[in-house]
Amino acid sequence: MVFECKCHGISASCTTRTCWKTLPSIRQIGNKLKVNYVTAVRMKPSMVDTPAGQKPGPLVPISKGSEKPKSNRLVYLNDSDTYCARDLRLRIPGTQDRICNKTSDGHGSCDYLCCERGHDTHNLTEVSQCKCKFEWCCEVKCQECVETVVKYTCK
Repeated sequence: MVFECKCHGISASCTTRTCWKTLPSIRQIGNKLKVNYVTAVRMKPSMVDTPAGQKPGPLVPISKGSEKPKSNRLVYLNDSDTYCARDLRLRIPGTQDRICNKTSDGHGSCDYLCCERGHDTHNLTEVSQCKCKFEWCCEVKCQECVETVVKYTCK
C-alpha cells in the first residue's frame, strides 16, 4: 500500500489535506514481482533427528554460505518446469514451430525462444490485397499483391 494525499482550499492553498492508503499502479506491482522472481532464493528442508528417525526441519538456503533470506524475499523449493518442451499434461505448448525473430537479441529472438534447439527458415509466398481504391459510390477495389517473405520457426 502507498500513502496518497490531496490538498483542499482556496486556490489550492492546502488549508485542508486528506490522505489515504491505496494500491500502487499495476505496473509498479508487476515490476516488484519480477524483481522478487529474479532474486528468489532456492531453499531445502534441513533434516532433524527425532526419536522416530530423521524428519524434515526448517528451510535453509541450498547454496552454501548463503544467509537466511529476509521475510519479504521470495523463496522456492523446486525449479520451475521448462516451458521449452511440450507437456500436454501441464498444458505447456512448448516453443516448437513458434515464429521467432532472427535479427532480434531480446525475448522474441530465435536464440531465446528456441531454447538453443535452433530454427528453420521458410520462404513463403503471401498473397494480400493492396493498392485499394474507393470508387464512387460504395465500392472498394483492390489489387492482389504477391510477396515473398522469410519466416523463422523454432525446431
